[in-house]
Amino acid sequence: MIKTVEAVIDDKGNVHLLESVEIESARRALVLILDEPMGPLNETALLSERSLAEDWNRAEEDVAWSHLQPGK
Repeated sequence: MIKTVEAVIDDKGNVHLLESVEIESARRALVLILDEPMGPLNETALLSERSLAEDWNRAEEDVAWSHLQPGK
């Protein structure tokens, strides 16, 4: 499977994915660096992503939102 995800590369060269990616094992990735300046970035959202994911990725959350998911 090939999947495209958006990322931001900071001024130190660190790559930050803007969404989580689930894979079964380590994979190669290609990085395409666009020739355009980055727009304003909500740094708070990036910094809080991990702690929010701990809360959102729970069975209780899946049940609470299941009525909005097609096929469930």
